[in-house]
Amino acid sequence: MKVLVIGGDGYCGWATALHLSSRGYDVGILDNLIRRHWDAQLGVETLTPISPIHQRIERWNNLSGKAVDLYVGDITDYAFLSKTLREFEPEAIVHFGEQRSAPFSMIDREHAVMTQVNNVVGTLNILYAMKEDFPDCHLVKLGTMGEYGTPNIDIEEGYITIEHNGRKDTLPYPKQPGSFYHLSKVHDSHNIHFACKIWGLRATDLNQGVVYGVLTEETGIDELLINRLDYDGVFGTALNRFCIQAAIGHPLTVYGKGGQTRGFLDIRDTVRCIELAITNPADAGQFRVFNQFTELFSVYDLALKVKNAAIAMGLDVEINHLENPRVELEQHYFNAKNTKLLDLGLQPHYLSDSLLDSLLNFAIKYKGRVDEKHILPKVSWRRS
Repeated sequence: MKVLVIGGDGYCGWATALHLSSRGYDVGILDNLIRRHWDAQLGVETLTPISPIHQRIERWNNLSGKAVDLYVGDITDYAFLSKTLREFEPEAIVHFGEQRSAPFSMIDREHAVMTQVNNVVGTLNILYAMKEDFPDCHLVKLGTMGEYGTPNIDIEEGYITIEHNGRKDTLPYPKQPGSFYHLSKVHDSHNIHFACKIWGLRATDLNQGVVYGVLTEETGIDELLINRLDYDGVFGTALNRFCIQAAIGHPLTVYGKGGQTRGFLDIRDTVRCIELAITNPADAGQFRVFNQFTELFSVYDLALKVKNAAIAMGLDVEINHLENPRVELEQHYFNAKNTKLLDLGLQPHYLSDSLLDSLLNFAIKYKGRVDEKHILPKVSWRRS
């Protein structure tokens, strides 16, 4: 099967591209490489040294004997996108090609607009390109659990059946996004749902939780294949940030009370979930939603896990509660369903002491690359 990975130079996209390539898929990567440009704008680097994309692909080819096609360009440029799809002729499109940071989208007006234009217009272009030339192609789109917010009822997988005034219907689950980034994902979901309904396209929306870890079976083969690991307050995610903070002796940065509960998963499960979605495609006209996470943790529980693991390794670790820069509930009910990927055969990697030890050791190895002035949050959701 020919699979085009849009955003294949990024954290999840690169790991996914290599995973699929190693399993015999004919893989192409489409990326405008802007994620590297944003690092330069912010003045921060990933903890891990990242080689140029051409060098990474060449190294993968030398080690595996498998070729990965590369298309450098922007999916908001419809002419480029359409030409690329006609050249590659994908049977499945894996779409990671979006600005994926909530804090980045909340920096100012320009970053909010850029996030929504990049994400919403890019996805809409993909839908039109599929409609015009590849109506049988399967779109596997990375959504986010953040679309749901923190409702005081159980979170279903995409849809909810309700009764109202004696009538019953199954409807898209209500969305309560918490940033302009999360709003862009909601707009994507609505647009994809609409396109499937009116054009008969097939799509799977993977509402992913917070991803942690850096190594997959493929990215761990050689340092030139290594994945990015962000620790800064804009692109870094909770568990990865905590491990890196522990490695350099910085207090763990828990926002507010730390009761914010979210879904989490290992990056090794991310790539497997993508493969499961591809090998079990949606039907024509179907917009299906999978909640892609394996465990639920509060932010404070994660910090405690990292602290205990770090202390066992001889590190001195404290937990600091910072004023929360976000506007969110810090204690709330959160119970989300995640059975559909398990039913397809996902065998999760649960968060273990050995995984924490591995991640901490990884952070210690590269701790000399950490710039401490980028650890604390600098973006506020509040008016001023």
